[in-house]
Amino acid sequence: MDFNLLLEGFSSILQPGILLLVFLGVAGGILVGSLPGLTATMGIALLIPFTFGMEIHQSMAMLLGIFSGAIYGGSISAILIRTPGTPAAAATLLDGYPMTLRGEAGRALGMSALASFVGGFTGALIMTFLSPQISKLALEFSPAEYFALALFGLSIIISVSGGSVLKGVISGFFGLIIATMGLDPITGFPRFTFGVMDLYEGPNFIPTLIGLFALSEVFKGVETIVSQKKIENKITQMFPSRSDIKASWKVILKSSVLGTFIGSIPGAGSDIAAFVGYSEAKRSSKHPEKFGTGAIEGVAAAEASNNACTGGAMIPLLSLGVPGDAVTAVLLGAFVMQGLKPGPLLYRDHMDIVYSVFAAMMVANVAMFIVGTLGVKVFAKVITVNKNILIPTVFVLSLVGAYSMRNSAFDLWVAIIFGVIGYFMQRYDFPVSPILLSLILGPMAESNLRRALLISRGSWSIIYTRPISVALLVLAAVSLVSALIKQKKLNDKAKMQ
Repeated sequence: MDFNLLLEGFSSILQPGILLLVFLGVAGGILVGSLPGLTATMGIALLIPFTFGMEIHQSMAMLLGIFSGAIYGGSISAILIRTPGTPAAAATLLDGYPMTLRGEAGRALGMSALASFVGGFTGALIMTFLSPQISKLALEFSPAEYFALALFGLSIIISVSGGSVLKGVISGFFGLIIATMGLDPITGFPRFTFGVMDLYEGPNFIPTLIGLFALSEVFKGVETIVSQKKIENKITQMFPSRSDIKASWKVILKSSVLGTFIGSIPGAGSDIAAFVGYSEAKRSSKHPEKFGTGAIEGVAAAEASNNACTGGAMIPLLSLGVPGDAVTAVLLGAFVMQGLKPGPLLYRDHMDIVYSVFAAMMVANVAMFIVGTLGVKVFAKVITVNKNILIPTVFVLSLVGAYSMRNSAFDLWVAIIFGVIGYFMQRYDFPVSPILLSLILGPMAESNLRRALLISRGSWSIIYTRPISVALLVLAAVSLVSALIKQKKLNDKAKMQ
């Protein structure tokens, strides 16, 4: 670690012109992230052409600003209108939206901004000081470890099932069935496609997400538009209260470290990190029954985890030349276009660029916190919009977001169908989040299990003889058992009342 190079990196990023680009990138990222369907990946991909003529420090500063801003931006629409702007914000709405319904939108947005900043900044710090060491650990991940990681993620289904474990498991299995649609990941044979070419990749994830969360809420809103009372959300402060910080600081720090580690594993991503952080916060909480009903710790855990992933995902990109997620895959292209090749040689030949990236990530998270905190009062005004205007607007934005992923009318129908499914699931108290987890982790578990068995020639010993996979399987078992025990205690307590 060379502190002189780090100081030089900060001096290059803190120049007025580059600092302005960071703030512009953050503001643009927040805007893109808050709109359903317009993910951080899409935002960076759309804006890369504008950086062609820029010097490397300028382009990286702006793109990393977009990256940080977009992950936070997804929480704004998730909290205010139950529509996650990005997949990473799907865990945030579990407690963020109930807080809005209680008239606490400003409180939720303020905590989201603080947790996002601490998570993102912690991820950037860990990236700066420990990236070579973490990269070595990430290299140890084979298909067996990825399968164990997916199982660990699936064990979280109990934690996000709400009051009924049975209904949560049913929703999870329904998601796993949907995840089998498309081409077989090993043989390429079509499964449950019914001859429809658009289903060869399975239902597209973003339209499915938009349907389950956004359109289902629109359909529910249409049903109650006449009788629904106006929610009063008076924003008296932009920064979280001392009591909220006291209740959440341990969760934020733990989720930040957890999110950075998950982000450093290629292919994991911020959506998985958000649910893992949320589940761990609920498991270790003294009042897990409050999660899902508007617990401030739930918002803090999800946002700290998914924003910490921004730093974590940069670790394998810079150290190994392997992108940690879809966003860093696009950033890899930006590096290459600038004549740089991420990997071990980047640390040897372009240390000044590496430390500039470290500095830019930290500055981008500070900028995100400033913009996010100052914008709380503006963001929360969305709730004051007349429902006769808001609901059709959300409906149109949702359809535009679903269509824009592949410019496909088929994706519109996917969003609408899953919107209807989500509506009826809400009506009969079936949790929607387990479906989302299954769609993310189901294909990951299946493909990596089959690859592991191919490598071992059919021997299951590859799963339980590798230390990391065994550790993850033990964590999955502990998570599952502890969640079941806590849920039983909550049910027993509810029966006694």
